[in-house]
Formats: sequence, C-alpha cells, structure tokens
Amino acid sequence: MRKAKPTKRVILPDPVFGEVMVAKFVNHLMLDGKKNTAYGVFYTALDTVEQKMKAADKTPLEVWKQALDNITPLVEVKSKRIGGATFQVPTEIRADRKQSIAMKNMISFARKRGGHSMAEKLAAEIMDAFNNQGGAFKRKEDMHRMAEANRAFAHFRF
Repeated sequence: MRKAKPTKRVILPDPVFGEVMVAKFVNHLMLDGKKNTAYGVFYTALDTVEQKMKAADKTPLEVWKQALDNITPLVEVKSKRIGGATFQVPTEIRADRKQSIAMKNMISFARKRGGHSMAEKLAAEIMDAFNNQGGAFKRKEDMHRMAEANRAFAHFRF
C-alpha cells in the first residue's frame, strides 16, 4: 500500500452511562445528524425496558448488552470468484465488525417493526434479542446457517 493506514477516530463515551459502546450505538441510530434526538430515543427505550423487565435482575444497560451479545454473528459468508464459479466462502468476522453488524441489525429490525414511536420499537427489539427471538436474532441464525452450509468451501478463505 502506498498510503499509511487511516487512524481510527476516538469516540467519546455517552453522557449518562459513560460507555463508548452506547455512543457507537447512538451514532448508528442517528439520522440527519440529530444526535440529541437519537440519545433521547435510546434512553427512552432503556426506560421502557426497565419498566417491562422488572423480573430480570439486571439493569437496562446490562439487558441491552446481553441482547447485543445474543445477536452478534461469529461468521459470515463472502462471495469469492474462482475459475468461472462464485463460491460463498465462510469467514470469521473481526471484533469491531461483529459489534457494528449487531448494532445495525438491531436498529434496522427495530425500524421495520410496527409500533408508535422508535423508542417503543427499539425497546421491543432489545427485549426480543435478550430472549433470543426477533428479527435480529433470526438474521444471526441465518448467517450461521449459511456459513455452515458452505463449510466445504472454507479452504478458499482469502
């Protein structure tokens, strides 16, 4: 490579919990640069989770983190052209990409849900992911199933 690798930007932690992961999630959630609105949606969703999941002896932040862990994929398939054929080659995912995929899946499936506000939809998706259900969890299972089905092509890894 001719150029030096670009440096990663430092993301400041969120104001309430002091967590960088929450700030990253809010950055994915944000639309049109409206970060305060995105923080409002996220914190309202966590309040809703706290009210609805009093039985779970965890804080809403711990529930959210567990939900993200439950929907984080370990492997994905990438298309690789060899000869004249295109193979779906299963590859492991880097740690930062795993986290990013999980966050994006949770947000996209929350947006697709039926509900009144984005905070309600996000809260419902968080609770579903915590209980190993919902669209984002299903997406992770599908990714793993695809990788398992194409395991024979793992030797084409690049």
